[in-house]
Order: sequence, then structure tokens, then C-alpha cells
Amino acid sequence: MIQKNLEVLASKIPPFFQGSRMLLFGQMCAVYLTFKTLNAFRRDIMVYGFLPTMGLYFKEILKTTFQLFNRVPSVRKEVDTQVQKIIDDMKKEMVDSPSNSTSGAIIIPESGFDDGKILNILMKRMEEGKIDWKKGRVSGAIYHGGKQMIDLTNQAMSIFNVTNPLHPDVFPGLRRIEAEVVSMTLEMFHAPEDGCGTVTSGGTESILMSVRAHLERAKKEKNVKKPNLVAPVTAHTAFHKACDYFGIDLVLIPVDEKTGRLVGSAVNYPHGAMDDIVGLANLAKYYDIGMHVDCCLGSFVIAFMEDAGFKTDPFDFRVPGYGFAPKGTSVIMYSNSNLRKYQYFVTTRWPGGIYASPTIPGSRPGSLIAGCWAAMVSMGKKGYIQSCKDIVNSRIKIQKGIESIPGLKIVGDPVTSVVAFGAVEPLNIYSIKDCMTSKGWGLSTLQYPPALHMACTRLTVGAEDQLIDDLRNSVQEVNENPESFAKGSAAMYGTAVSLPDDAPLNTIASGFLDALYEI
Repeated sequence: MIQKNLEVLASKIPPFFQGSRMLLFGQMCAVYLTFKTLNAFRRDIMVYGFLPTMGLYFKEILKTTFQLFNRVPSVRKEVDTQVQKIIDDMKKEMVDSPSNSTSGAIIIPESGFDDGKILNILMKRMEEGKIDWKKGRVSGAIYHGGKQMIDLTNQAMSIFNVTNPLHPDVFPGLRRIEAEVVSMTLEMFHAPEDGCGTVTSGGTESILMSVRAHLERAKKEKNVKKPNLVAPVTAHTAFHKACDYFGIDLVLIPVDEKTGRLVGSAVNYPHGAMDDIVGLANLAKYYDIGMHVDCCLGSFVIAFMEDAGFKTDPFDFRVPGYGFAPKGTSVIMYSNSNLRKYQYFVTTRWPGGIYASPTIPGSRPGSLIAGCWAAMVSMGKKGYIQSCKDIVNSRIKIQKGIESIPGLKIVGDPVTSVVAFGAVEPLNIYSIKDCMTSKGWGLSTLQYPPALHMACTRLTVGAEDQLIDDLRNSVQEVNENPESFAKGSAAMYGTAVSLPDDAPLNTIASGFLDALYEI
């Protein structure tokens, strides 16, 4: 009936008026779209500046052009062929590696292996790899590595091998241990009296939980329907993951010497630089919005910088600001319990009973929490202060060595344990990476701008001179024979920078993950 009435009404409208109305509607749409575009353009200029905005728009034009060309069958076939070749080479390198010679188990054995065989396989698998991490030749990854600490944490984890904090009634001692880990970390970061936190599986989960808590608070207290998160491009990639998981609009702010940012890093992963945490906290407090400080690298270093005699800007709970949450080693901290509750998941209507979990997993390995507790009480404040001195001095020594090598330059302003460096053209920093890899070093690769970094650990202490010598020799080798290092990282990241569209790189990255599960 409604449709019939509409048809009758429409039939009574003069054709000329119908055409005029459509013309008017079209003009209104054009005005609306123009307004939206200009408003977005104005916002981008305010955020990024005029020239960076024009650069972003130009990149979008290149991206669209590439995508259009990629629809041509012959072009798409060539791109797919090259991408697949890269993926096949990665799989071949992993699966056909000489280190994979140790027999294992592709299917569950009919009869179980004896203990001796199992431990022998595990010991051989542990020795696989070209990089000697025990000599401090890897960036980050292993942060202590001492035999005494390994033995102690192994024993602690063995005692709590079967435990699960999901069952505090069965393992009340584990509950106390977890609470003490949080308490010690809160004290270390000068938390207020009502400060609180939870133990997580690592930095990524801590960031996920922080983003979820701020998301739920924005929904329930501020009635925000479509939230966004503002972060510098140097913020940890886990913020990208969190926004992707939770459907949040991520606004990335370019970083230069003038940048002050929201979502702060103390220090950031790429360059080891520290954001203006005080300024960010004041901004967050003024607007009553969530504020997260990510101690991605060096959380148990930067917390003891002052005690170790190093000058550093405020970064922890002593800085004013609502929702200030520095991340410890697998601990997410909040300034109060009201914000922490938004992290929790609770359901009361499940047939399996009332269910509540503080973090993403339900069951969690209590053994890891026990190992963490054992490490913290074993080190003590004096141990952490000494480690801070040793590690930061190691970074300073490496930084000075890099500054003395012609062709290399420091990127950013290192504060704690991380030093990033790039190359002066025409020297290719990724060729330096491959040359250092051939010498047994595992440096971390960065981009935008092209660079490498070394995250110093206790194992790095004493390896600084060898690192600088090998870096100096690598620069000389690459300068003398650049063609010998044109493949590998140089080719990979050179291609990444030149491609205007991320789709081929996304496929390659996914192919790398697939290759991890090849046997």
C-alpha cells in the first residue's frame, strides 16, 4: 500500500520539476562532497603541515594508479610471479637450512620417545642458528642470558609447572605471586596509592588491554560511538594491531624534531628516543582522554636511570594525567582501578557458569609468572641499578663508535638502551645489515627512514669493541663491493620503499608467516 501511494504521488509531480529536483539533489551532493574533501584537507594540513599533506596525497594518487595498472592481467601476472618467487625463496631458506637436519616428529610417534632422546633433540634444536647470541651479537631478544638467572627461573617455573591463575582456589600461592609482581612494578614506577595493574603475556597484550580499556571507557563514560587513537608513527606496531582488532581509527602523526605526540613512548622501539611525556600527560588531562605510555624497550632500565646516575625526563606516574599507563615487563599498569575494570571481560549468563578474565587468555601459564617473580626478587633494586649502568654505558660506547665511522649517522636521540643509525648516501644501510649478518650479528632493520638499531642488553656489555670493528669493516666492504650486497635486505627494503601499494608486501609478509610452519 505504501509503495502504491508513493507511485501515485510521484505520478503527480510534473516531469520538469522532477528533473529540477534531481539537478538540485546532484548539486547538493557535489557541494557536500566538496565540503567533506576540503574539511579533510584542512584537517590534514593542521595535523601534518602543507608540504607533508601534499606528499601524502601524491602517494595516494600513486597507490591508486598502481592498483589500476595491477588490474591489467599481464601486469598482475608479473607482480604475482615475482611475489611468489620471493615467498618460495623464503620457504626454501627456512626448510632446506642445514640446521634443520635434526630429526623430530611430524606426527605423534606410535611409541613415545625416551627422555634422553627428547632432551637430545631439544638441545640440538637450541643450538641451531648462525647468530651467537651468547656473545651479545643480537639486538635485544635475550636480555639477561646469565646461567645463574636461567637456572633460578627454570627451577621456579618447574615448581609451578602445572599451575593456572584461572583457578585461584586451587593455586592460592600463585595468586599471591602475581599480585606481588604487579605491586613491585607499580612501586618501581611511582604509582599513586590507588594504582593497579595486571600481568600480561607481553608488551603486545599490555597495549591491547590498554587500548581496550580506553575504548570501553570512551563508549560508556563519554558516549563515543566511533573512537580514534592518536599516535606517532614511531609508536609500537601493537597499536596498529589493537586498532585493527577493535575497529578503532588509528591517526598516525609524523615525527620530526618539532613533534609533540599523544600515545607516548619511553622509549620508542625504532630509535630509542623518548617522547614528551609531560606535555602529552598535560594534554590528556586537559581533554580528559586516555593516555598510554609504552615502555616497549628498556622498561626495567629507564625505571632505574635516576638511581644509576643518568639524567632523564619524567615519564612515570609522577607525571600528572588521567589514565597514565606505563607498561612494565609483561605488566599493564593503570592509575586507578576504575580504568582497569574496563580491561576485564565478564559474562554472567554462560551455561558454564559466571566467567571473568582479566586479560585476553583464559588459562595462563602460572610457571611464567613464578619465573618473573623469581627474577625480580633475585635482581633486587641494586641489581637493576647496576644493570642499568652497564647497559646504558654500553649503548653510549656503541653510539660514540658509530659516530666515529665515516658514512654512518645516528638516527634520533637515544636515551636508554637502544641506538639507531643510518647511512649517508650513496652507502646503503641495508647492505651494511647483510654484511654484518655474514659476520654473525643480528641487528634490527628499520625503515622510514632506512636504518638499523642495536638494543643493548647485559650480553652486549663487553661486545662493543667487536661490534664497532665489524661495523667499520662492513662499511669498507660495502663501499668497495656494493654489487656483492645488492640482494637480500637491500633488495627487499629497496623494493618496499619503491612500491606505492602495500598489497604485494602484505602478501610477502603473510607468506613469511606461512613459511614459519613449513617442515
